[in-house]
Amino acid sequence: MIFKKTLLLIFIFETAILSAQTRPDIIYIMADDLGYADLSCYGRKDYQTPNLDKLASQGVKFMNDYAAAPVCTPTRAAFMTGRYPARIKVGLYEPLADGHKDSLVGLSPEYPSMAHLLKNAGYETYLVGKWHLGYLPQFSPVQNGFDYFYCFHAGASDYISHDNDLYENELSVHKNGYLTDIWAEKAIEIIRKQHSKPFFLAVMFNAPHWPWQGPGDKAYPNTMPWTSGGSPAVYAAMMKSMDNAVGRIMKAIIYTKRVSNNRYHF
Repeated sequence: MIFKKTLLLIFIFETAILSAQTRPDIIYIMADDLGYADLSCYGRKDYQTPNLDKLASQGVKFMNDYAAAPVCTPTRAAFMTGRYPARIKVGLYEPLADGHKDSLVGLSPEYPSMAHLLKNAGYETYLVGKWHLGYLPQFSPVQNGFDYFYCFHAGASDYISHDNDLYENELSVHKNGYLTDIWAEKAIEIIRKQHSKPFFLAVMFNAPHWPWQGPGDKAYPNTMPWTSGGSPAVYAAMMKSMDNAVGRIMKAIIYTKRVSNNRYHF
């Protein structure tokens, strides 16, 4: 009887280990304000996005897919919660704006997020990039199921200066560099670290959302609206920078040898 119980315990233990090992790492990559034909695999002719094209060629390429909304905040609210944006107060803001009134609204644990559910299922959870689901600490990614975040809270940020707008968890930080590259570097750091559990990583690029700045451009002057300026050449530079960042992230996954047990979504 003791022998049978021991075998049963070993079987349960080994099954639990196997289950944990076979759960895939999940890497979700979002672009901001990307048009349907802004990737060369969807017909763009004036520049190429080879890394994203490769990702599409190796997986499932959707030809008829829709976001829950055409603007930032409600789209993100729907993605994080799996609900129609109008079912959540923050999802009715199109989008959240700077200022006292909108600062009082945000995503809260009242609506369980994807990160909450994955964390409860035994995942490590990370977010890198743009949040735009609340400015106050009670609306932060940490309060919504993420173990760690490295992001800005607003709807946009200067790609070059990003002054007073970059946070590591609740701590304001400063880092030199082009934002798209900063997101890629942090994502790669997370991928390469040792993980005792499967992980969920959301890489939320703000590219190619305005302000219109490519790598090597100058910061916008304080007197210049972020929606002004821009050109097809600058847009192409922003897109190619993001494509390169995705390529670097994919190489990091291959380097870790976890590639056979990963799921990627763009």
